[in-house]
Amino acid sequence: MIQQLFSLHSWPRAIVHIDGDAFFTSCKEAIHPELKGKPLITGGERGIVACASYAAKKMGIKRAVPLHEARKICPGLIILPSDYETYSLFSRRMFSIMRRFTPDVEECSVDEAFADITGMRRALHSSYEEIALTMKKEIERDLDITVSVGVSITKVLAKVASKHQKPAGMTVINGREIPAYLHDLPVEKIWGIGPATTNYLAKMGIRTALAFAQLPEETVRKKFTKPGVEIWQELRGESVYAVTTEEKSSYASISKTKTFAPATSDAEYLFAQLMRNMESACIKARRYALAPQKIVVFLKKNDFDMIDSEAVLSHPCACPLEFAGVIRELFSDCYNPQELYRATGVILLDLAPDNNTQYTLFDNPVQAEKIKDVYAVADELGEKFGKHTLHLGSSHLIEKLGKGRRGSPTVREQTILKGETKRRHLGLPLIHVKTKN
Repeated sequence: MIQQLFSLHSWPRAIVHIDGDAFFTSCKEAIHPELKGKPLITGGERGIVACASYAAKKMGIKRAVPLHEARKICPGLIILPSDYETYSLFSRRMFSIMRRFTPDVEECSVDEAFADITGMRRALHSSYEEIALTMKKEIERDLDITVSVGVSITKVLAKVASKHQKPAGMTVINGREIPAYLHDLPVEKIWGIGPATTNYLAKMGIRTALAFAQLPEETVRKKFTKPGVEIWQELRGESVYAVTTEEKSSYASISKTKTFAPATSDAEYLFAQLMRNMESACIKARRYALAPQKIVVFLKKNDFDMIDSEAVLSHPCACPLEFAGVIRELFSDCYNPQELYRATGVILLDLAPDNNTQYTLFDNPVQAEKIKDVYAVADELGEKFGKHTLHLGSSHLIEKLGKGRRGSPTVREQTILKGETKRRHLGLPLIHVKTKN
């Protein structure tokens, strides 16, 4: 058994993890109640399943399945385009409800977050279990979606708990109950343990979370790196990962992908999409004062096979105009005119602080300074009027020929309210209801 560090009624920390159930389709069902209980998916514009409702999941439809296969599984499947604007509004609302109970909320993704409710029992006149349950009920009541909730003494255990009873469940793991919940949990299901660590543990004969947590400390520190040791500590009830409320300010990598339809072999159009990917990635890098030292570009063929190529830059740089030639060379390495492609993408790697990036496209320092000013203006315009308001000429073919969207745009995208533009919408979802004359 795991050494009991905390008693049943002792909560040194109380961490809540809330995870939206089939979040994208749930948002659609909340706006369109007539869809509830029906097999539906989002991702029609991508050609693959982005999210499946639980009714669709029961029929065997899984995420990332191509649409033609999903239709075979369920001929009556309802296929909807993704609506990220609406998802974002539901997400912000969900997180704001969580902040009614504690200011310490860490947004992990669009549909999940941690909340540290330690010490809130007296202020809210409730037990930790009651606080988490009330939080869950208010989200479900106000948003008309369901969420799964986990409560425990560490973030890793809270994440384990939230997955225990999906959908719409709530699981509480206190100190004494840790072994029972870890007993049959495969190690690959633990947050933070990937395929490489899973294989390494299997070679040690470790296949369950409990077996991993029972390893002696000396063995763990000898055989695992810092992340492995920290996960081991969290599984044993020792809180290592704090709930971080600050906005993320650093990234190990930045990637941007665009899936379009129909698939094409047009080299200039593919290159335009690739440069638009690079623009988006570099905008994000500049926002956080980062610059890549290595870049990877990739193309996805019509059968989803991916071809990639990478290059090391001569110096860290977050301005795509500087290395457009490099992108062209990498694109040539990946491109085959005999193939059809359905997606392009880039990955910025080895990100370094971009405190004083030297722009070397022009030998003349005055011209180099002007390039810096151009990007400063582009970023300012992007903040005011939307990303890519000012864009590279090499990506302008997208504006001329279209973005290559699969499926119909959402109702919200087609509706422009007073004061809105195609690029800038107010944070308001649209709910369409039938009325009688």
